[in-house]
Amino acid sequence: MKRIPSPWPRALEWNEGLFLLEQTLLPQKEVWIPIHSVPELVQAIERLAVRGAPAIGCAAAYGMVIGVQEATTPDLWLEHLHKAGKALSASRPTAVNLQVGVQKMIEVGLQLANQGHHSFHSWTSQLLDAANQFHREDEILCERIGAHGAALLPDGACILTHCNAGALATGGMGTALSVIYSAFQNGNPVTVLADETRPLLQGARLTCWELSRAGIPVTLQCDSAAASALASGNVHAVVVGSDRIARNGDVANKIGTYGLAVLAHHHDVPFYVAAPTTTVDLNCPTGATIPIEERGAEEILGFGNTVSAPGEVPVRNPAFDVTPAALVTAIITEHGVLHAPSEEKLLAQAETKEG
Repeated sequence: MKRIPSPWPRALEWNEGLFLLEQTLLPQKEVWIPIHSVPELVQAIERLAVRGAPAIGCAAAYGMVIGVQEATTPDLWLEHLHKAGKALSASRPTAVNLQVGVQKMIEVGLQLANQGHHSFHSWTSQLLDAANQFHREDEILCERIGAHGAALLPDGACILTHCNAGALATGGMGTALSVIYSAFQNGNPVTVLADETRPLLQGARLTCWELSRAGIPVTLQCDSAAASALASGNVHAVVVGSDRIARNGDVANKIGTYGLAVLAHHHDVPFYVAAPTTTVDLNCPTGATIPIEERGAEEILGFGNTVSAPGEVPVRNPAFDVTPAALVTAIITEHGVLHAPSEEKLLAQAETKEG
């Protein structure tokens, strides 16, 4: 049986402080950067040094610990916890896992405050334990998503994916890529067709780097080549991740995902979304209520130091789009596979999880 090199590439780690793998430098350089303050982490999230909804959620959980450590006096620790949460929550509006990580840490902080007898050192230590647990739980979720999703892939399947939903985007082995990794580990000789993912080329820079590193055959294509690939009949499934899933099963993911779903539907190719239940936002009734991040014009007007458009032209640069649930063949979570996702099915799964 083929094995993936271990350990997985990591997006972040805590080693007497938070360190991030600087993803804007990949694949040319592998550089780990230390994060000393909440404003540093906010800036790192905004410029995509760390990215992917689950990884951002894990980073935010550790960021809350940093926020408490910034308290000048012990009696201000809870105030700093809330302040850190507010700053981090505003850094990227679409990724719901960020809010989940923040809220988890606030709940732990309030529990500690209600106990009242712990020292400041004990509070920070227990908050760090909670952040580590949150990170570890995401790692476990990724493994379970991969196991459930791998069973959906035909032997020797060619999988089309978009953006990066691998280990670099999570606290573990990924979401969409965990399905591919798991299938490969189980002896399924899958191959991957990776969209470059304009404008920041996460598919080219990150997904191709991850899969090549793992020894999984991957071919890169420009985003506009996806239609001809699906029309060829040589693509057996589309597998993507998600930054937020609405209660009715609508899915927000990297811009360009909606177009892939339309194409997959037209060519009768299964369209799978792999995401942990922490990505499901039951407070969003439909995709229309999911906030869509609008990023800076400079990402479209050029790349690196190369200008590719006149500077005065107006720019529309949404980071995400919403795929209607009707176009989603199934959502793969740590609990299993939800075929033809709907509000009823997502609520039933949430009730099972709570039970």
